Amino acid sequence: MVLKVARRGQVPPFIVMDVMQAAADREAAGGEVLHLEVGQPASSAPEPVLEAARQALIDDRLGYTVAYGVLELRQRISAHYADWYGVEVDPARIAVTTGSSAGFTLAFLAAFEAGDRVAMVSPGYPAYRNILTALGVEPVLLLSGPEHRFQPTPELLEAIDGPIDGLIVASPSNPTGTMLGQSEMAALTRYCQERGIRMISDEIYHGIDYGARPVTALSSDPNAVIINSFSKYFSMTGWRLGWMVVPEDLLRSVECLAQNFFISAPTLSQVAAIAAFDSHKELQANIVRYTRNREVLLQALPAAGLDDLAPADGAFYVYANVARFTNDSTDFCRRLLADTGVACTPGVDFDPDRGNAAVRFSFAGATEDMEEACRRLAAWL
Repeated sequence: MVLKVARRGQVPPFIVMDVMQAAADREAAGGEVLHLEVGQPASSAPEPVLEAARQALIDDRLGYTVAYGVLELRQRISAHYADWYGVEVDPARIAVTTGSSAGFTLAFLAAFEAGDRVAMVSPGYPAYRNILTALGVEPVLLLSGPEHRFQPTPELLEAIDGPIDGLIVASPSNPTGTMLGQSEMAALTRYCQERGIRMISDEIYHGIDYGARPVTALSSDPNAVIINSFSKYFSMTGWRLGWMVVPEDLLRSVECLAQNFFISAPTLSQVAAIAAFDSHKELQANIVRYTRNREVLLQALPAAGLDDLAPADGAFYVYANVARFTNDSTDFCRRLLADTGVACTPGVDFDPDRGNAAVRFSFAGATEDMEEACRRLAAWL
């Protein structure tokens, strides 16, 4: 008897995780790897966070929390919006989640029905389209390029055939690192408000920028769904902790979904993360390193022949056109890892249509690793 297997699980893989596995296999066999594939800070969580976690292990029973999370943490997140953006957010609208991944799942489930259509730019974060596909929601890809700075525009949205129920924006974006300015964000939120399109704003790279500060969608649309995370700026990837700012009309839906899907985010992580907002001095040292790493790549990659690069306004990625060397970015990355130990991510993870000629380099690691990776890459090319 053949047992049924649900189609919803037959989505494309998150390819960067496959690259991580290949890199781990190489390391397990005794090989060296320079990690430019994964968007993960090389630094640990800030010391105040670590100390708070140590103390919680001694003092706290660490049981479940309410579905929306520890109130003190939600209050600190609310204060963060006032401090960074001058935006008032009621702590009751903040939901603490098991990483941004759970935030996206909760947002998509609460906001969209099966058969709805949600727009997003390509290249973009692959989990958006793969989660939506698993939920029966149609991803509508906007083929954005340098002329749009790899971001959505009202003109790109206007060119879509058929109705659109949602729009996902990411600023800074993954994989390109580009950002929306205040006027661009306002134009998009106005377009969505006038047409009843639900906006979901991925702001997980806020705090990591190299010039202009990122703009929150809340500054122009108080009803946007905001997804953020402690993984990137706060350097807490493995703690699996994020948050949402939830519009009033979705509060109960998100709460009920969170209760049933996750019960609550990890309690130890929540208690420790309260101290993250007292760690900005330590975290800014990470930004200094990212800035140096960015300079290394933006100088070394063109010198090696990769001179068609997306603007890296924020986050910690450089997205490079490799068309002069290959039309198969997956094979390119596989061979680069096998021959040099340099791990990077093929563009097909982010752009199914054109990513065969692109590669993403993460510069979240140590500066000496960036320098050595660039030397090996240049020699290999």
